Amino acid sequence: MQSILMKYKYTSSPCSSSSACEPQFSSLFFCLTLKKEIIAVESSDPVGKARPSSIVQNISVLNSQRLSLSFVKDGGCKVSCSKVKMEDTLNDEACELVNGVELSLGEGTDSINAYLCTAVKNNNGTGVLLLSDIFGFEDSATRDFAYRVACNGYNVLVPDLFRGDPWEKGRPQTSFEPWLANQSPERVAKDIDTWIRWMVDEFVAAGISKKLGVLGFCFGGGRVLDVLARDQGACFGIGVSFYGTRIDPNVAASVKVPVLFIAGDNDPLCPVSGLQEIEKNIVEGSKVVIYKGRGHGFAHRPQSAEEDADADEAFTVMRNWLYNGLVLVQ
Repeated sequence: MQSILMKYKYTSSPCSSSSACEPQFSSLFFCLTLKKEIIAVESSDPVGKARPSSIVQNISVLNSQRLSLSFVKDGGCKVSCSKVKMEDTLNDEACELVNGVELSLGEGTDSINAYLCTAVKNNNGTGVLLLSDIFGFEDSATRDFAYRVACNGYNVLVPDLFRGDPWEKGRPQTSFEPWLANQSPERVAKDIDTWIRWMVDEFVAAGISKKLGVLGFCFGGGRVLDVLARDQGACFGIGVSFYGTRIDPNVAASVKVPVLFIAGDNDPLCPVSGLQEIEKNIVEGSKVVIYKGRGHGFAHRPQSAEEDADADEAFTVMRNWLYNGLVLVQ
């Protein structure tokens, strides 16, 4: 049977009913382990205003592969998490490196979901926000990429940008623009910002990490600049945009931290000319890396052996960028 060991620092700030539901705890230490029996949830109450009995609403084993936890605090806010089994195709040694957890903030129609990959071995404590392409946070290619990033020591959060309605490959292309129109930029930004606050509580406020990183593909790659422009260098120290789409070039001037842009020169959705124009206006230290002959999605959805090679190289470039910009500066 799987078990979960967590230590938490409980906070006592009230949750305003007029704002999005925020997480009710920040971790001092977060470690998911595989055991033969369930072990206790260890908790502390430094301020004397929160009690585990009022916060831990339920601990239930759903089956031998999944364990669910829900936390609730005065004001009705709730955050829940579920341990999930890694893909069966991964070997035992690989499974020891990363744990995957489904997270949910809020309740009912106001709840928003995410997937968290945490490095078990050699965790550097740094949080990375990964914004998905149009196929959503449950897509296997996105989760595989998150897993690879986490294997390098990071804690990678992949939020559901589409509230359970990602684009599906079987849909007619004529319905794409109407579908996209239903994904309100204001709502997407609000959900992202809610998860950013959770990450700040989890990794920055707890003193684990000085800055967060953000990376994204396609749709998510375009939102990377939006996130960094809103943040103004407060929480994020660096960004990575893989072939970002629908990027507003005017936003680039508001970004205060370096961004790595990775794309192919055969990608009409992310033209090189547009990236070069952005490079002129964005903060010093940013970088554009172009792969000859590559089209859209090659780095996380390679379709050939040649694309595999470039995808591996692009991953290495990104990995070094994250390490130099987030870990070395700690």
